[in-house]
Amino acid sequence: MMLHSALVVCLLLITVSSNLAMAIKKGKRPPQTLSRGWGDDITWMQTYEEGLFHIQKSNKPLMVIHHLEDCQYCQALKKVFAQNKEIQEMAQNNFIMLNLMHETTDKNLSPDGQYVPRIMFVDPSLTVRADITGRYSNRLYTYEPQDLPLLIENMKKALKLIQSEL
Repeated sequence: MMLHSALVVCLLLITVSSNLAMAIKKGKRPPQTLSRGWGDDITWMQTYEEGLFHIQKSNKPLMVIHHLEDCQYCQALKKVFAQNKEIQEMAQNNFIMLNLMHETTDKNLSPDGQYVPRIMFVDPSLTVRADITGRYSNRLYTYEPQDLPLLIENMKKALKLIQSEL
């Protein structure tokens, strides 16, 4: 009987400590509220102004994603964006990232209207790259889930333009 209760206590301790270890491991990276589901491993800027400051300092382009929580098209794009390894890697390493659920005072970020989802690029010279567009003529800067290859191409284009213009 004594052995039985010692075994139960031992198993209980192992279970508690392994659960605790998993909780600590998970807790190492606090959930990132600024990601809003677009990618928790990406460092997100809080404001447009902060983004502009960082692109000048780092010489990386700023990628601005305009979206709304209750927009089904935004949700669909967010899901594939967050799951795409190539996009996540480029966003983490080569871009200053910002996702906004409100419009900025910079009218250059809405050259053809304030619709969502809308993705714009700003280069380190603080130029909004109106020349980097999606495939829809009525909403130049929108992307749908099936447009990810074009978005990846456009991210690469934003990086190339910086290198060639420096």
